[in-house]
Amino acid sequence: MHYRLITALVLIGAAWLAAVPAQATRIKDLAAVEGVRENQLMGYGLVIGLSGTGDDITKSVFTRQAIINMTKRMGLSLGSDVLRQMRTKNVATVMVTAQLPPFARPGSAIDIHVSSVGDATSLSGGALLMTPLKGPDGNTYAVAQGPLAVGGISFGGKAAKAQKNFSTSGRITGGAIVERAVDFALPPSGDIVYQLRETDFTTAVRMVDAINHRFGAGTAQPVDSGTVKVMKPKNFSGDMVTFIADLEGLDVTPDGPARIVVNERTGTIVMGQDVRISTVAVSHGNLNLIITESTQVSQPNPLAPGTTTQTPATTIKATEDTGNLVVLPMGVSLGDIARALNAIGATPRDLIAIFQAIKAAGALQGELVIL
Repeated sequence: MHYRLITALVLIGAAWLAAVPAQATRIKDLAAVEGVRENQLMGYGLVIGLSGTGDDITKSVFTRQAIINMTKRMGLSLGSDVLRQMRTKNVATVMVTAQLPPFARPGSAIDIHVSSVGDATSLSGGALLMTPLKGPDGNTYAVAQGPLAVGGISFGGKAAKAQKNFSTSGRITGGAIVERAVDFALPPSGDIVYQLRETDFTTAVRMVDAINHRFGAGTAQPVDSGTVKVMKPKNFSGDMVTFIADLEGLDVTPDGPARIVVNERTGTIVMGQDVRISTVAVSHGNLNLIITESTQVSQPNPLAPGTTTQTPATTIKATEDTGNLVVLPMGVSLGDIARALNAIGATPRDLIAIFQAIKAAGALQGELVIL
């Protein structure tokens, strides 16, 4: 095991000496103009044309009521006897959701997502009837209709069933037409506010420095860790859209807190490159527990009285590997630690236990988030 320890220490030292420069990111990927955002829409509708995989309207009261309302709007009046005898399973009630993009105008097409509400087993092959999509204010902003594209299949009988992915939801690309625009316009004064997607004081200051370096001092000023106010320069010859386009193309090196996220249930580890540790020695031994069961059979001799008996026997074997003591120097990043410990055979679950122990020892300079 000595050559593995030497290899691990060499990897740590090499990665410690070789500093990786941070990568710059465009402002459009770090922040968004205040007010320029999507709006959520939702509607309730019917999907028809299903091959016996729709809702059981004898149990789904809301599906029956939706069919009645639809037939009334079409000018049909069904008697009570007809309603009691209704047994169709080719219809399913669904919820329709969509995202209305900023500056969408009437006549624009947007994508929609359709999800079953009742006990339908599959929406494959169905078509959505005209469904109004409303916003939180109750106004209709789009109307959806069209055939569904379902990414799953589900078929079978009472004894067996085969299913791939989920067949009770689907999408319609361009399935809704915008009927009403959201009232929003860029400020005519030229003053705009950028909201950072990840709040950080250092990133906000770097963003201000990049804008002022490009358009002149005083163009931008930080408000807080998540807000930057930008004023259009008087000597800028372009319009507001051109000014924002030039702003969004500027490169800024983002910063953020040192954080490591672990999920012990799945063995997932996600760590930031800025996490550092103090000098610490790590020793971790793997405990292997093997339990096997066998059956011992005892039977009498031929032609002898007695019965055959079976006695279960359990064998338990516990082994523990020799712990390897690794000294990690101060300032090494957690990513380098992970690569070095992987070189000596540490599994993701071993790494989680080691990181938790380093944090408990007070040697981890960063936030440890356990999901």
